[in-house]
Amino acid sequence: MRTRHPAIRGHRDDPPADDPPADDPPVRHTLAGGRIGVSGPREYARAVVDIAVWLGMAPLPARLLARAGARRGATWAQRWWARRLTRVLGLRIDWEGLDQIDPGETYIVTPLHEGFADVLPLLQLPLTLRFVGRDELAGWPLLGPYLRDTGQVIIRPEAGATAYRRLVREARGVVGRGESLVIFPQGTILGIETDCLPGAFALAQTLGLPILPIALTGGHRVWEHPFGPRLRRGERLSVRVLPPIPADEVRASGVEGVRRDVCRRLKSAALDGTMTPLRRFVPGRDGYWDGYAYEVDPAFPDLASDIAARRAGR
Repeated sequence: MRTRHPAIRGHRDDPPADDPPADDPPVRHTLAGGRIGVSGPREYARAVVDIAVWLGMAPLPARLLARAGARRGATWAQRWWARRLTRVLGLRIDWEGLDQIDPGETYIVTPLHEGFADVLPLLQLPLTLRFVGRDELAGWPLLGPYLRDTGQVIIRPEAGATAYRRLVREARGVVGRGESLVIFPQGTILGIETDCLPGAFALAQTLGLPILPIALTGGHRVWEHPFGPRLRRGERLSVRVLPPIPADEVRASGVEGVRRDVCRRLKSAALDGTMTPLRRFVPGRDGYWDGYAYEVDPAFPDLASDIAARRAGR
């Protein structure tokens, strides 16, 4: 079995996120250091233009407005960018439960997470959002400057208590301005089998904020990175906003109680057969990701036993 390691994340020879459809041609051309792959010269030319326009130039207004302290303008610019890129990629988004959102409320938003495309529907929600992201993303061309300029919260989850203290410190400033904070509670895009970690729920309790759970599936099909470079257009994503967990209920249930409850609700929605097919974690295909902070949900006992045995043998 291969072991996934940070040094080889996103390698062009990595296997795809799931079995490709029969009519999905092989990747023949790659861009961005092998991170983005397409099947032919026409798709390659189109991807070059899209990268230059929609990842290079289009985010500039949001960056400049955020640096100038114009948070409302930056939010508008990010929402415009997300909507336009959704159209450029031909994505079809099935929305459900938007009436659960109070635009005047400040939430800890806890979506399921499958890939980079997940941010596109999230940025279209009627909320002013900041995101918590992994520190390695800050070193990416284009993305790193965007994250810094727009004031996203960058942490290294493997740092444990140190990362959480930084998260609390920066989150206080974010919510103090009336902005909601998006934390992907699984802390990984490996698949539905990964468990929700306690950080997001502990933060909600510490700050006295409600939690907004969002089941989100299908994003892994748009861009397979880091499991492979394949870029697909015309994919369908499902977004289901679940009823918020009020702050007093978060406090009464405790971190572990609310963690289990929210994780169960999210996965029940994603697995009920009405949403876009989701990503599954298959270590023999995806690698084990040794050294990364994730846990396997006990609801998937075979996989949990496999990961536990591997860790015990290290």
